[in-house]
Amino acid sequence: MTLTQLSYVVAVDTYRHFGRAAEHACVSQPTLSMQIQKLEEELGVQLFDRTKKPVLPTDIGEKVAEQARVVLREAERIRDLLAEAEATLAGDLTLGIIPTLSPYVLPLVTGTFAKRYPRISVTVREMPTRQILELLATDRLDAGLIATQEDRPGLIQRPLFTEPFVAYVSDQHRLSGNSHVSADELSASDLWLLSEGHCFRDQVLQLCGTLEQTGPANPIRFESGSLETLRLLVDEAGGMTLLPHLATRSLGEAAAQHLRPFSDPVPQRTVYLIYGRAYLKRALIEAYVNVLLEAVTPLLP
Repeated sequence: MTLTQLSYVVAVDTYRHFGRAAEHACVSQPTLSMQIQKLEEELGVQLFDRTKKPVLPTDIGEKVAEQARVVLREAERIRDLLAEAEATLAGDLTLGIIPTLSPYVLPLVTGTFAKRYPRISVTVREMPTRQILELLATDRLDAGLIATQEDRPGLIQRPLFTEPFVAYVSDQHRLSGNSHVSADELSASDLWLLSEGHCFRDQVLQLCGTLEQTGPANPIRFESGSLETLRLLVDEAGGMTLLPHLATRSLGEAAAQHLRPFSDPVPQRTVYLIYGRAYLKRALIEAYVNVLLEAVTPLLP
């Protein structure tokens, strides 16, 4: 049994296709298939049902793949220990980040991190929370930045910071004359929302979803994946939307006139770091989080 064979088992379990698994492992499909077959012969079990499309692990194959992930993570941890002992930070780091956070955090972090840690290669992928959790479970991400509390086996969450929500209100809106707004004044009838699958949408609906609609319903229903699009819709078509605090820091003077803070209790969200229990690449992740907090904390109210 070799680490290479275990990595091939994990690849097939992840991609459920021998060809894609071989492509990911940078080997030919016959080589990958032969090595898995050799491992099956050594163990005396069949790990994958090759008659199914997509390829599925057998019951014992699923358990072996799960244990193989643990073994591979622990083997990789040896490199981390060496790097920590030598006080050098180098390697590859792959992070997932939700779309309502990435435009406001990445510009603050990227340049500083690259200058401070030139030997760390960082790949950041913008994706919804659901996909971040899926890729963490299959070791295709090292860590993620999300804004919801998740209870997933094998994953650990750590709160990083909390940011309040702010209302962005058109001049014609019923709340435009208020210096502050309260959550019980919100109505789904005149609120531009993110599309389904975004945690920020769910958090906004939790504030107003149980309330009666106030005023005439907007005749146009448009749900976007971009907070900036929603803000521009408010400017041109009226209504209102909600923004996380970091999304307001780069607004011009004219746009800032449309912001209305919330009165107490102020709705807010907590941003979390999420990672696997084995905590691979601990030193690299900690370095990234430290730069992020240095940049973000002074901007929070």
